Amino acid sequence: MKALVLFSGGLDSSTCLGLAVREYGAEEVLALSIVYGQKHKKELEASEAVAAHYGVQRLTLDLGAIFAGSNCTLLEGSDDAIPHEDYAQQLQKTGGAPVSTYVPFRNGLFLSSAAAVALSHGCEVIYYGAHSDDAAGNAYPDTSEAFNAAIADAIHIGSGNALKVVAPFIDKTKADVVAIGTKIGVPFELTWSCYEGHEKACGVCGTCRDRRKAFAENGLTDPIEYETI
Repeated sequence: MKALVLFSGGLDSSTCLGLAVREYGAEEVLALSIVYGQKHKKELEASEAVAAHYGVQRLTLDLGAIFAGSNCTLLEGSDDAIPHEDYAQQLQKTGGAPVSTYVPFRNGLFLSSAAAVALSHGCEVIYYGAHSDDAAGNAYPDTSEAFNAAIADAIHIGSGNALKVVAPFIDKTKADVVAIGTKIGVPFELTWSCYEGHEKACGVCGTCRDRRKAFAENGLTDPIEYETI
C-alpha cells in the first residue's frame, strides 16, 4: 500500500479518496473508517458504498470507548439535540469555544491511529479532508492549519520520517472541495454528510447547510435528497 485515506464517507474524505486513487491507483490505496460512538451509521454505510465504487480496500477501527464520557451531541451518550443552525450562529452561543458537535480531539486521535495502521501496511502518506470552513471561528480547532502543521510534523518524526500527512484542502473552502470533486468525478450521490441519521439528509444541521451552500456556490445541485428545501 502507498496511501491511507482517513475516510468517513462524507464529501470531503470521498474527494480525498478520489485524489489518492488518481495519484496511486486503487490497488495502492487503503481507506480507514473510524467508529467513534456516533448516533447513526449512515456515514459508515456511505463509506462502504464509496470505497466499493473506487475498488479500494476498506478497514474499520472502533475508537468509541475513548469518547464514552463526552457529551458531544454527535455521540450516542449525549441526550442533547444536534443544533439546526449554521456555525456562525452556534459560535455566537459558545462565545468562540468549539461547537457542540466537536468530538474531543477527534482528528488528533484519528490521525495518530491512522499513522499506526499506515505503518503496519507499508503506507507512505495519510490523506485527510480538513478544510478552512470547518476551522473558521474555532468551531473545529483540530481542522486548522496550525493543528495540521503540528500533527503532520509529529507523525513524520514519530514514524522515523516514513509517513507524510497530506491535507489537500487545508487552505480551501468546502466550495473548493466540491469543485475539485466534480472535476475528478467523485460520486457525491453516494456520500453522507448530515449529522442526523434519517432516511434523507436533514438540510438544517451545520454540515448540511455548509454542503448545500458549497454546491450552490459552484452553480450545482447537490445530488442527495434533503428533508427540507
